[in-house]
Amino acid sequence: MSREANELLIAILILVAAVALSWLAGKLVEFTVRRYTTKTVTQLDDVFIQSIRTPIRIAIIVAGIQVALTGLSFISADWLTGFEDIFFVAYLFLIYIALYMLIGGLAAWYGQEVVYNTDTTLDDKFLTFFRALSRIVITVIAFVILLGHFGIEPSALVTTLGISTLAVALAAQETLSDVISGFMILLDQPFSIGDRVELQEINTWGDVVEVGLRSTRILTRDNRLVTVPNSVIGKGLIVNYSDPSTVYRVQTHVGVAYGTDLDEARSVLIEALKQESWVMLEQPIEALMLEFGENALIFRVRCWIEDYVETRRALDKMNSALYRALYKAEIKLPAPRRDVHLYQSGIVQELPPGKG
Repeated sequence: MSREANELLIAILILVAAVALSWLAGKLVEFTVRRYTTKTVTQLDDVFIQSIRTPIRIAIIVAGIQVALTGLSFISADWLTGFEDIFFVAYLFLIYIALYMLIGGLAAWYGQEVVYNTDTTLDDKFLTFFRALSRIVITVIAFVILLGHFGIEPSALVTTLGISTLAVALAAQETLSDVISGFMILLDQPFSIGDRVELQEINTWGDVVEVGLRSTRILTRDNRLVTVPNSVIGKGLIVNYSDPSTVYRVQTHVGVAYGTDLDEARSVLIEALKQESWVMLEQPIEALMLEFGENALIFRVRCWIEDYVETRRALDKMNSALYRALYKAEIKLPAPRRDVHLYQSGIVQELPPGKG
């Protein structure tokens, strides 16, 4: 048998061994998945193994082909150099595919375990956004490595991309600010879909209907949809009436005339609210005399209701009940009074001659 035939036979045996080893690696991965990863609580290890399983099997076969070709002496050096470039591209492509699948698997795992269990859709959008961004990053890196291997200087391309990115960032500065603020809202979670919030910065309040990447939509009580940029929400003070519960305290101020018996007035105010069905009797009902007004003693009367949605109607019922109770008890509610004092200044007027 000639040397070329012997080398070719060895190359075929190497290829067969590489295919067998690839098959064995696949079986080993399946055994590992069944034996160990199924016993763990998290599916993260399953995602990792499944992502690299196929690329590793193909890489073993590619390595076998590379070893088999290098052992053939009748192939010229130029051809071997060309094959080395092909094998480099093949290995780079397999690594890229493994990372690409791993990013998709991690995103799917995180979405199933965390994101899809939340009420808001903002984290769903951010998950899609970061998955796409991560894949773009590894694609650019792989492309730069490929250019560098073939002697193409990637610095000019990187500089151009950097300048273009900077220009886009400056042009979309406000939009980027809104997106970053939206990401911070996702992390901090000051409110959720359906919560009633008040944005004191812009004097707007209503129910949150959507939280997006750039803006948040709030439905006001007069059925108007307000779109608020996330950067405005991130800078302002947010009052969430739905958290920690819907229970809410309402209060009003009542003035009684000076000379009124304080204990009697306080008792009348409290008993009036105890008779109302909408008041939570298990919560404290208070009438606190906190201020000496110009012509009245000012009581702050407060009680609790079960749902903040009824705040306006509860205040109407509250003021009506207090007024009726004070009127029935003949406790005076003084009207504002102003004392005006007129002073006549002494003016000496000289009369014309003959008029005195």
